[in-house]
Amino acid sequence: MTTYARTRTALLLAAVTAASALTAVAFAPAAGAAGAGGTPALVWGPCEPAGGPAGRECARLPVPLDYSDPSGPQVTLAVTRLRAQGPAPRRGTLLAVPGGPGGSGVQRVTERGEALRSETEGRYDIVGFDPRGVGGSTKGSCSLAEEDRYMLTLRSWPAPDGGIDENATRSRRVAAACARNGGPVVRGFTSENQARDMDRLRRALGERKVSVWATSYGAYTTALYAQHFPRRTDRLVLDSSGDPDPDRLARGWLANMARGAEDRFPDFAAWAADPPAGHRGLRLAERPEDVRPLVTDLAARLDRAPRRAVNSDLPLNGNALRQALQSALYGDGAFAGFAALVKEAADPDGSPVLPPELAGPLPDTDAAVTIAVICNDVRWPASVEGYRSAVAADRAAHPLTAGMPANITPCAFWKDAPTGRATRITGEGPSNILMIQSLRDPATPYTGALKMRAALGDKARMVTTGRGGHGVYVPGRGACSDRAVAAFLNDGQRPAHDTHCAD
Repeated sequence: MTTYARTRTALLLAAVTAASALTAVAFAPAAGAAGAGGTPALVWGPCEPAGGPAGRECARLPVPLDYSDPSGPQVTLAVTRLRAQGPAPRRGTLLAVPGGPGGSGVQRVTERGEALRSETEGRYDIVGFDPRGVGGSTKGSCSLAEEDRYMLTLRSWPAPDGGIDENATRSRRVAAACARNGGPVVRGFTSENQARDMDRLRRALGERKVSVWATSYGAYTTALYAQHFPRRTDRLVLDSSGDPDPDRLARGWLANMARGAEDRFPDFAAWAADPPAGHRGLRLAERPEDVRPLVTDLAARLDRAPRRAVNSDLPLNGNALRQALQSALYGDGAFAGFAALVKEAADPDGSPVLPPELAGPLPDTDAAVTIAVICNDVRWPASVEGYRSAVAADRAAHPLTAGMPANITPCAFWKDAPTGRATRITGEGPSNILMIQSLRDPATPYTGALKMRAALGDKARMVTTGRGGHGVYVPGRGACSDRAVAAFLNDGQRPAHDTHCAD
């Protein structure tokens, strides 16, 4: 799977993690005897269609639509499992929690479960679930028009002159559609509900405690889970964390992406000035310092005169190039694709191809969950003029992102936004968290991760890595940072103090 495909949905939002194109899976029924606390026991069966590691099982878990009415209407979560198989003694369950909002935990286990089980020497049942609105779980819909479901319209990129009137109009339209068509299911897409769903899953699995490997947005919901259920946590790995400020939740994540792009771009510039063997034809400049003006000047030219893309009805304009850059910064494997796009776009006779995540609209259900979670969690400012001023300042400070991270979103007009603040993450509870963080992360930059580190206090230790990109831990790769995660999950070994891996 390409880096572009992995990050399609996550890139729609504030910081989050890399989300996947979702795999359709049929799951076994959820009926069964009551488990701990009255939670139905999971009934495991073969996954249909078959795929992923041998022995993978699937089930469905009912959870309350509204936890204030636990015996009321239910929604269901798709769950998958790889059983512990030794040689080490079984320790318990390790949840693999995806980023997003919009990432699939089922797909995470399907793709990485075998490597994770090997890395942990079979100590854990590896379990993934699709959050509400995702993959095989209960989905919701806002019935959005197709033109409002492209990444370049879901993301609020200002006009070439910095204007945001079109963004504000679209944001009002999207918020109104979700209020009109989303109903209780869409209103139930919240971080708080995901944390409570995680505990409902723990009980259904019959575990007193669970361990977790969580990335990006999943790192935030896992920190939230630890805040609400501190005695139900075993070993927690938070990979690529955002700022947990309860007053600016998600809005702060989005704003921080401007800083993240600045941190990460030098890695691409170095690559583009000296590509590795096999990519020499994609060299963009003689020196790394020449790459940035080349890209920003090309974006400005495309603002004035967009190019026709061969694979989409959308034009390749300046904002399409800027968004393609944001996608590419998530992982070094995408650098070649972006460099090729730059060369084709700069060539008057070229035939530029938009990255797949930009070329077509998202399914309505995917758009609904990515929008609703961040808008349901906390109230956003509603002043269009306030956003207009913020965009002007952000464009001047961060040309690579051109004001998008500070721009207005449907959350400014959300009909059912909460009146209170989000839960504050604190250092209360057991000291059992390992944070792992890139110093040059384009989505959850190091400056934001430091805010999470400060909030967690003595509960956490942090390992930073010199490897750029979003999402640090790769089971089985064997880098220094990967070994730190494995040592913690396997033996509880954690650095006495925050430390750094050059990787």
